[in-house]
Amino acid sequence: MSMLTPPGMGGKYRITGDTYPRMRPPRRRGRLVAAVVASVAALGVAGWGTLQLIDVFTGGDGSVSGHAADCRTKTKAASAAPVRALPKPGTITVNVYNATTRSGLAKQTADELKKRGFKIGDVGNADKQFDKKVKGTGLLIGPAAALDTTLPVLSTQLTGAERRTDAARKNATLDLVIGDGFKTLTQRPAADSAVTRLTAPQQVTAVTTAEKKTC
Repeated sequence: MSMLTPPGMGGKYRITGDTYPRMRPPRRRGRLVAAVVASVAALGVAGWGTLQLIDVFTGGDGSVSGHAADCRTKTKAASAAPVRALPKPGTITVNVYNATTRSGLAKQTADELKKRGFKIGDVGNADKQFDKKVKGTGLLIGPAAALDTTLPVLSTQLTGAERRTDAARKNATLDLVIGDGFKTLTQRPAADSAVTRLTAPQQVTAVTTAEKKTC
């Protein structure tokens, strides 16, 4: 072996002239493995973040419905309940008084109300409190309890009549005082239809309750 032969070459290479053997550095496999591991970890983090976003926008059910999903409103309708019907005309007694200067109006009106199913009490001229002092079509008077019961039923017979309550009245009888603006009772078909709506039990649905997500 020549003295110019590098150690460890086993005599395979000899240095002659200006030619030298090329020495390759060892491959650094450690760096390659680290790069692969880092890439896998980055993909895992990205995938986990995507799943979290999907969960936020869908409420955890896996369905994506866009921004509207954030503010979805769910309503629950209450079950239908019957509405208490008002008294029928046959259970209502009406006194008819004429507060105008026209004669015969009280009897004519009382007769027509009787045909429509109402019970008739006193019929005659209005007393001093109302005589020639009612300017509208008429005045309907009853006890305090009649305000939301019998008075609405009687008012279907005389459009535009004013309703009043008398706290001192002890019985359930109503007064119909005919005023200067009176021409005739409400046409019977319209009045009968209104009475039916008031006195027939109805089914209504209570107001719905809403459950709204926070936006």
